[in-house]
Amino acid sequence: MWRKRRGIFRCCLLPNTSVGVSVVAKLVSTAALGLGPSYDVEIFEAHHRMKRDAPSGTALALGEAVAGARGRDLREVAIYDRTGQSGPRTPGGIGFSSLRAGDIVGEHTVTFAAAGERVEITHRATDRITFARGALRAAEWLIGRPAGLYGMQNVLGL
Repeated sequence: MWRKRRGIFRCCLLPNTSVGVSVVAKLVSTAALGLGPSYDVEIFEAHHRMKRDAPSGTALALGEAVAGARGRDLREVAIYDRTGQSGPRTPGGIGFSSLRAGDIVGEHTVTFAAAGERVEITHRATDRITFARGALRAAEWLIGRPAGLYGMQNVLGL
């Protein structure tokens, strides 16, 4: 969303406008830091049958949050398909799996797993109005801000 004032642009770059997803991204980053690289990470996401991209932009953003907290580039550690792979899991990898079915609005779960325990952080959107509310919150927040590129993390003070 863009706002122009006196020829200067302010923009929020938002892969997902849900306030809850932005908080989950912060929680995921904190978990990645606290749990450390010995925990395996898997990101599962589900959307309606008409969704075209897989993994979703939100799933990728959550992967970026984990990779960034670990000081890694997601492109180096992402595992999008395990078809035909044999042998143990690659240490440090971030796995992605996607489901496309029915009318699911959006579900994302980031799982951190180690021997003896598992931590799961989940967000479920059950109504698309959630995204509109977040977009309106971001637009209101942009009013009076200096020119620049912002994200929901800025909007929410995270």
